[in-house]
Amino acid sequence: MRSRKKPAGRAYVAVGVGIGLVALSACGASGGGSGAAGGDSKTVTLVSHDSWAVSKGVLKDFEKKSGYKVRVLKDGDAGEAVNKAILSKGNPQGDVLFGVDNTLLSRALDNGIFSSYKAKGLDEVKSQYQLDAGKNRVTPVDNGALCVNYDKAYFEKHKIAPPSSFADLAKPAYKNLLVTENASTSSPGLGFVLGSAAKYGDDGWQAYWKKLKANGVKVVDGWDQAYNEEFSGSAGGKKAGGERPLVVSYASSPPAEAVFADPQPKTSPVGVAKGTCFQQIEFAGLLNGAQNEKGGKALLDFLVSKKFQEDMPLNMFVDPVTKNAAVPADYTKYAVKVDDPETMSPRKIADNRDDWVKSWTSLVLK
Repeated sequence: MRSRKKPAGRAYVAVGVGIGLVALSACGASGGGSGAAGGDSKTVTLVSHDSWAVSKGVLKDFEKKSGYKVRVLKDGDAGEAVNKAILSKGNPQGDVLFGVDNTLLSRALDNGIFSSYKAKGLDEVKSQYQLDAGKNRVTPVDNGALCVNYDKAYFEKHKIAPPSSFADLAKPAYKNLLVTENASTSSPGLGFVLGSAAKYGDDGWQAYWKKLKANGVKVVDGWDQAYNEEFSGSAGGKKAGGERPLVVSYASSPPAEAVFADPQPKTSPVGVAKGTCFQQIEFAGLLNGAQNEKGGKALLDFLVSKKFQEDMPLNMFVDPVTKNAAVPADYTKYAVKVDDPETMSPRKIADNRDDWVKSWTSLVLK
């Protein structure tokens, strides 16, 4: 999915999903352990995309109570991690995989890379996020919405109302203002295409994208380039001279921009076009062939625990999935609530994703 933790320079980082990519560059963090899957029974290995972030104290508390040292392998982006898990099925490089989202869920499940396990605390997870209910091959961990973000200052300066819907983006008033990510290499880019397909149907989404192309939509490889370089409303974009005041990002971009600003503004400089959103849910699962199955189960329990769920918003800028989690005030102060994002079943995504990406590529990039 993405990472929204705070790096230097106040820009925040997100990860785009590479649909067909296989190569990985894994790096260890947070703990010891050796071997492909941390075979040491005192070590549990979490395989994740680059978005993984947790407060040191929260992780240390888990390690102390469970007796396991957590080793993290950050494998670039979610698409790469899923592909690697499929290729190494039965002999995984870790015990738990985190970061499979609903756009990739069916691929992971159809390839049988996870073992079934009902995490302790799963009953506290809201039912709408339990897309594998009954089988429990994956555990919901967080949720959010992919949405078009806008630079408030740009629209105020030009006395133009910001867009609020998919349809608005194709209007002449917004010509040459939108930047999005490549649907074949980026999770936000793919999510935006799926959102348009959910909105306009199997037969209407391509006509919509013809209008966007004619209206000057710009496509870049991934989220970081789009948001932190091209988007005029982000701290990184301002620094890089970004000229596009509309970008495909997340409903949680406003708090990410504001919370780490110094000084904190009264309101975020970034707005959200609520009628352009697509629901995103992230999952974790116990990998088939995990060397430390017991430790992997304990880690899944931790991911849906109240302590971890309440720690996520200001580390990964995502929303909890459990009923009992309280969201930090600094996050809710700037958060934009999206009541009715577009959705699509994992099965429909699985049945159409590759064809839609091919059609989108031919239509928009050629």
